Amino acid sequence: MHADQVDVTTATVAALIHEQFPQWSGKAIRLLPSTGTVNAIFRIGDDLSARFPLRLAEADEVLAVLQQEARASAELAQVSPFPVPEPVALGEPGSGYPMPWSVQTWLPGTIAFDADPSGSDAFAEDLAAFIAALRNADTRGRLFSGEGRGGVLTHHDEWMAKCFDESEGLLDVPRLRELWSHFRELPRTSADVMSHRDLIPGNVLVTGDRLSGVLDTGSFGPADPALDLVGAWHLLQAGPRQVLRQTLGCDDLEWERGKAWAFQQAMGLVWYYVESNPTMSGMGRRTLARILESME
Repeated sequence: MHADQVDVTTATVAALIHEQFPQWSGKAIRLLPSTGTVNAIFRIGDDLSARFPLRLAEADEVLAVLQQEARASAELAQVSPFPVPEPVALGEPGSGYPMPWSVQTWLPGTIAFDADPSGSDAFAEDLAAFIAALRNADTRGRLFSGEGRGGVLTHHDEWMAKCFDESEGLLDVPRLRELWSHFRELPRTSADVMSHRDLIPGNVLVTGDRLSGVLDTGSFGPADPALDLVGAWHLLQAGPRQVLRQTLGCDDLEWERGKAWAFQQAMGLVWYYVESNPTMSGMGRRTLARILESME
């Protein structure tokens, strides 16, 4: 998926575990098929998973990121009304793998890419309850870090210009440019709240038609209150989407800003992963279609 991607094999993981965590040496190790774009994920036995960063970076930089993610995941676990992975250990480079890596608890369930809950009002209510619990968590005076989505929409103009250029021949770019010109002007009127920051189908677990867990919690932190509303567009059809909005009590401006963040994310997915990760590219297309339909 990435030009600087590092391949990780089951044999490498087995060697790392044998060297660094011999107490788990007898456990089965399985590479998990995943739509994820940041980590290769391996299941260790029945109750653990290991995450290996895919993009090559300096070991000390990766360690700092993993340590921060572990702190964020532990903090989110304290406030989430649904199961989330909890940090267990950090591994070191070795056996041909050049970066630190992490171990978390394993959660049962099926990701929403594979068990589509998009038509479920009950799932929408669950998702709203999760977002509300995070919003109610104490920011402890922290503000948005400035990295990624969740701050100022116009700060993404350069990236969006690249996305529009790269999407020629893939999407109705003139219409999408018009939408961004509307979205980027939406004012910010509310203070940061705590946010998951990436509520996409690959990060949500489903059992039946209910939310049973949330993954990839390492980015938990303060951001625009509208940011987690991306889940409304990535995960829900029109009816359940309105259930989520009503449950959270979103006003028109917050709802439009949530749509704007979903649009910003989806535009980058379609072209970047069109060949390397068709599931993610397709998710971007579906989200854009939902947004366009809502604007008619």
